[in-house]
Amino acid sequence: MTEFHAFPAPAKLNLFLHVTGRRADGYHLLQTVFRLIDFGDTLHVAVDDSGEVVHENPLPGVPADSDLIVRAARLLQAETGCRQGCRLRVDKRLPMGGGLGGGSSDAATALIALNHLWRLGLSRQSLQALGLRLGADVPVFVFGRDAFAEGVGEALQPISLPHQWYVVLIPPVSVPTVEIFSDPCLTRDTKPIIMAAFPNDGVRNDLETVAKRKYPIIAEYLDWLGQHGKAMMTGSGACVFAAFDTQAQAEAVIGQLPASMRGFAAESMTQHPLSDLLDRVE
Repeated sequence: MTEFHAFPAPAKLNLFLHVTGRRADGYHLLQTVFRLIDFGDTLHVAVDDSGEVVHENPLPGVPADSDLIVRAARLLQAETGCRQGCRLRVDKRLPMGGGLGGGSSDAATALIALNHLWRLGLSRQSLQALGLRLGADVPVFVFGRDAFAEGVGEALQPISLPHQWYVVLIPPVSVPTVEIFSDPCLTRDTKPIIMAAFPNDGVRNDLETVAKRKYPIIAEYLDWLGQHGKAMMTGSGACVFAAFDTQAQAEAVIGQLPASMRGFAAESMTQHPLSDLLDRVE
């Protein structure tokens, strides 16, 4: 029996998200800061010589061919001519439609893990480029550290952020990103800022107003968390978060969480836990 190897796929938070314009092809131009946190999914990978990519526990309602980890593995095969195969399993902790980057992080971990296990030797930059073909949030997980992002989210610069703990709440809704970005009331002309201006009191999530209108429960979670700190939505929702200086502060807030609400406390990360697999290549 082929051995499975476990690889972490951490979540991200958007510490702000501004929509600064729209390209001719319809994609929105963004500015954001991505922060990695120590909470996420786990991808289990077993490689073999079958040439097939098999997802052993696909998500309900998600066809295997459209699952991002399957697409990531097949893209890697196609780009490198690799004839090896793999079996994939995912322990899901990150919600779908939560704005934590779960599917994108899983895909990035698949790229990094299979690049290592198949001994393909692709660089971080090469994997980031492949990741962008899978989704705008995939490259930052390959980039592997906190980043100031522009473009559609793929133009990344490293940014140094203070160590913090976060309380993240998970409203019981799944928010389709396309639905939020296609709303006619979405702000699309926020003035760009420079990286040195972050953080400041003017940053926000431009998607939050639309998401709260469409999903009022997000507003309820923001209001509750806002009693304990500065609360903001991440990505296009639905999850909301607030930053704290210490683990004790964050866990105290979780301890007051109503029984009807779900959430967790997580620590910031200085780099992706799989970064060393790519550093060996470069």
